[in-house]
Amino acid sequence: MPTIQQLVRQGRSTKFTKTKTPALKGSPQRRGVCTRVYTNTPKKPNSALRKVA
Repeated sequence: MPTIQQLVRQGRSTKFTKTKTPALKGSPQRRGVCTRVYTNTPKKPNSALRKVA
């Protein structure tokens, strides 16, 4: 724990947070390209062939 005098002289350095989604570049949605489109079966009580992109 720094003293008050140390904080007055140096101050606190800000931590830089690394973004979890760098490909979005701060946008909530962006256009993308589907690399694979396939069908999948849902979990136990339901049954169908769901299209997954």
